[in-house]
Amino acid sequence: MDCMQQTAHNISGTDNDHCHLRLVDFEVHENHISHETQGLSKKHLVLRRGKPFKLTLRFRGRSWNPHSEGLVLEVWLGSLSERIPVQFSDTWPNTQHWSARIHPGSVHSESVTVTICSPVQSSVALYNLLLHIETRQTIRSFAVGSFVLLCNPWLKDDPVYMPHEAQLQEYIKSDYGLVFMGTNLNVCQRPWSFGQYEPGVLEACLTLLEVSPQHLSDENKDNIQRADPVYLSRVVCAMVNCNDDLGILHGKWQDDYEGGVNPTEWSGSADILRRWVSSNFSPVRYGQCWVFASVLCTVMRVLGIPSRVVTVFNAGHDTNASRTIEEFYSSTGEKLNLSKDSLWNFHVWVECWMSRPDLSPGFDGWQVVDPTPQEKSAGIFCCGPCPVAAVQQRCLSAPYDTSFIFASVDADVIRFIVRNGVVVGRMVDSELEETGATWIGRMTTQAGSLCVMGSTVMQNGLGEEAASSQGQTSSGLEVSLYIKGKPSFGESIGMSVKVTNNSSEPRVLVEHVDAQVKEYNSIPQGSFWKMHKEVHILAHEALTLQHTIPASEYESVLAADGIVNIAVVIKDVRTKERVLDSQEFNISSPQISIEIEGGDSIQINKEHTVQVSFTNELTKTLTGAVLTVEGSGLLKGKHEARLAHLKQGEKMENTVSIMASSPGTKVLMATFSHSSSPSVVSRSSIKVSIIEA
Repeated sequence: MDCMQQTAHNISGTDNDHCHLRLVDFEVHENHISHETQGLSKKHLVLRRGKPFKLTLRFRGRSWNPHSEGLVLEVWLGSLSERIPVQFSDTWPNTQHWSARIHPGSVHSESVTVTICSPVQSSVALYNLLLHIETRQTIRSFAVGSFVLLCNPWLKDDPVYMPHEAQLQEYIKSDYGLVFMGTNLNVCQRPWSFGQYEPGVLEACLTLLEVSPQHLSDENKDNIQRADPVYLSRVVCAMVNCNDDLGILHGKWQDDYEGGVNPTEWSGSADILRRWVSSNFSPVRYGQCWVFASVLCTVMRVLGIPSRVVTVFNAGHDTNASRTIEEFYSSTGEKLNLSKDSLWNFHVWVECWMSRPDLSPGFDGWQVVDPTPQEKSAGIFCCGPCPVAAVQQRCLSAPYDTSFIFASVDADVIRFIVRNGVVVGRMVDSELEETGATWIGRMTTQAGSLCVMGSTVMQNGLGEEAASSQGQTSSGLEVSLYIKGKPSFGESIGMSVKVTNNSSEPRVLVEHVDAQVKEYNSIPQGSFWKMHKEVHILAHEALTLQHTIPASEYESVLAADGIVNIAVVIKDVRTKERVLDSQEFNISSPQISIEIEGGDSIQINKEHTVQVSFTNELTKTLTGAVLTVEGSGLLKGKHEARLAHLKQGEKMENTVSIMASSPGTKVLMATFSHSSSPSVVSRSSIKVSIIEA
């Protein structure tokens, strides 16, 4: 039903001698502009708590007599209700209680405009509204309709109040953002459409609250507690994963994504939320950290809580709350799967803005909320809200999950060298450059503008040469591993190993170098390249050893999102002492060109041509080449172009037509693969802005 105007339903019988409510005009256009909710729904009046809104009541039978007939509104949330007498007044309402007022000049012969204001601490929910026309002898009741109340970050008394308009535009109203991925040495970015204005998204977010375990077990208690953004964030966080409930996403971190979608193929939240609703709340397969976080960000922005997606590079996953991460290497430099702890190249979570009246002063503001199911919090798979200030101040007892979050950004990393099941070397790195080396998130809509949190600034790339954070030392023997330049797919990987002998004796050493492919959050796979040689070094001498890995060694095993782990172990032949250094980095993928006819802003309901192309810049002919284009809200399904043989220097193209039927921001994505590679070799995306006619 169109929420602009709605026919009122008499729920107390008919009496044609009295005034009856005929129609309700929700003044949707004016209210949505006033409440900053334009585009969120065509089905519901969407409002922000604590701010007045208007509706016009149109009568039939006879005119309403304000002297003998009182108007009483009754607002319902589930089985909870509150009566609101309508009063004549031109004063500003008290935002601590429900109020309904008729201002002078708002009464006409067949209609009256009522200004209603909800309490600033109202629960986020879908409400129903009744109207009672009361005399001394009769009460006539009418179903007015429904409306949605959201948090109000524009209102100073709201716990989610954010004072700066530019930040409100970015963290509430923006439906597009960038997710940072890769490694701290070579940061790459992936566009994401948050999709608040896509049809059905707001309704999906409200449904999420209705099917949460908290609501299903005690509806009234849940409805009351939904006024608190701290409570809301924990409920939503748990519902984004499906580990304990009817949640949205099923997580999977292995290569086989049969029966679902590879997490790297998602580019927006709307498609995921709609799939979840249409499947009767079966989990959408599959998600990983950036997908979980981006969907959570969408839901929180829809509910009115300022939110941003944040990436932590070199994020520690501490399973035993020891705030140490243990890694194991063989005596030849191969990284081993012997620890439950892990150091993720990057991890993505969400930060939500709110006050924390449950804590001592100083912990308001950004709160970490992490929906990726890792460890349980109070018995359920959610994490946070954890005050960023508590992490920075090392207040590890502050709720929620501060100790776990702290370990993600400031754990000690202990590396062991193992030979025949025995530890033969141990290195401890407690520098910040290891865990949480860079904690970054989108800060404004300006391209490349980042929020840097912590005491170190993000490196802008590898430069001429980039070294690992800290060379390891033992008994006067030091080793540091350097990766040259910024490696690109199809090019050789150059590295140098600096060995320093700080002792007064010459040494005979054995150098082992090992290279493995790994996922961003997992132990490396088998080695694809290794070498060893004997090295002679004089007393107090520093040697630099050069190595090169040809592209042919990794092209058949490295995917577009793959990361390389290289480790070097130096062994003293006489003393058996060993030192280790390692480096993990991603290799830049070959580029896919995406060009939209007329530019990246397209008109709604109008076809536009897109030219997508890929040029083979590798040193060999590629067989079974596939160039795929897809985009939720722009294309139906995937559009593939195939070529049996793509020679060196040759270009293949895929021309498609796109059309958007809804406003907002979309993402168009293209991928390239070939039969000699286990997965996608290259992936590119562009932002598409939709202009209404």
